[in-house]
Amino acid sequence: MTALSRRQLLLSIAAAPLGARAFAQSANSEVLYGSTTIPRGIRSRIVNGVNGIAMHALEAGFESPNRPAVLLVHGFPELAYSWRHVMVPLANAGYHVIAPDLRGYGRSGGTDVTYDQDLAPFSTLNRVRDMLSLIHALGHRSAAMVVGHDFGSPVAGWCALTRPDVFRSVVMMSAPFGGPAQLPFNTANESAAAGAAAGQPRRDGPAPGPDEELARLTPPRKHYQTYYTTPEANEDMWHPPQGVHNFLRAYYHVKSGDWADNKPFPLANNSAAEQAKLPRYYVMDLNKNMAQQVAGDMPTAAQIAACKWLTDEDLKVYSGEYGRTGFQGGLQSYRVGRVPRLATETQLFAGRTIDVPSLFLSGKADWGVYQRAGSLDAMKRACTKFDGVELIDGAGHWVQQERAAQVADGLVAFVRKG
Repeated sequence: MTALSRRQLLLSIAAAPLGARAFAQSANSEVLYGSTTIPRGIRSRIVNGVNGIAMHALEAGFESPNRPAVLLVHGFPELAYSWRHVMVPLANAGYHVIAPDLRGYGRSGGTDVTYDQDLAPFSTLNRVRDMLSLIHALGHRSAAMVVGHDFGSPVAGWCALTRPDVFRSVVMMSAPFGGPAQLPFNTANESAAAGAAAGQPRRDGPAPGPDEELARLTPPRKHYQTYYTTPEANEDMWHPPQGVHNFLRAYYHVKSGDWADNKPFPLANNSAAEQAKLPRYYVMDLNKNMAQQVAGDMPTAAQIAACKWLTDEDLKVYSGEYGRTGFQGGLQSYRVGRVPRLATETQLFAGRTIDVPSLFLSGKADWGVYQRAGSLDAMKRACTKFDGVELIDGAGHWVQQERAAQVADGLVAFVRKG
């Protein structure tokens, strides 16, 4: 590189009109998708035998041996592709950068699942095994840093919590990870004392659950994570009336910094009344599916043309992959927490903390930071070497795409310090 640094080149490409941008990237034939939009210096790899599946990963910094690994874990509905603009800067800083399509996504195994199939492969600890198996298969016994965005944030957190000897630092993005749930403590003594004090057993009925409380609101609502566990969610999003491409355009727009109504603030608690303050892409109208919910916030043609962080050519990668596979492989993980035998497997780590250097990074306009009251404080308690919270101006939920240069700078500075 002579006249421009690699970072300057990436920034100029990101800001360029679509035609110029596509032309600049047209020669990258080393990737399985996004050949006109993924920067040169990144390649695709199909890695066989990763915890029982073939896993697709994007790589940068692969030319030189013995580089420390950096693992980037995407969220929903994303792909390894979401890291395309931060991979080369990390590679230029001296790292072997690995961004997989997670199990059930993109070109990795597990996309052909149906709703009724076994959820065990999508469990929390099996996700950790996937990541551990992948870096070992690529010749690394450890990773200098694991970074997770959205659903990838708890995956990264669990990697660092369960195997701190392997995952030497962790960055959690957009979704705070508060560590493992605590086991009930001293319940035998407390219940005996309460029974003796009362003189007779309680006869109260069970308190309404959070889904029931939301449904009782006026107008009635439901949480998007509950909706994602339903049998119809995949078909709703895969074959909506507006088509998968326009559905994803509206979904990405409404959760981004481009949507003017994204002005997040901490909730007082997690009651239904407080949860109802969240945007409707989080706490939905009870009678709508997700495609219907976001359709009313479809950006205009002018807004789409002005969106340089996710051009229509970029979006075609997502809509092409999800149009081919559907969403069920990604949705399976939202259901794991409702299966007792899978939800309780992480109790093995109750009381454990994240004891490697850690950081939380998100967009300042990202409601994901606040969708659960107390989650930021829980994360700070769970991380014994916490480096702080960084919220980036001008970005919403898709921060590593909306403000790629700032995210890349932050990740490089953090991993070098760690």
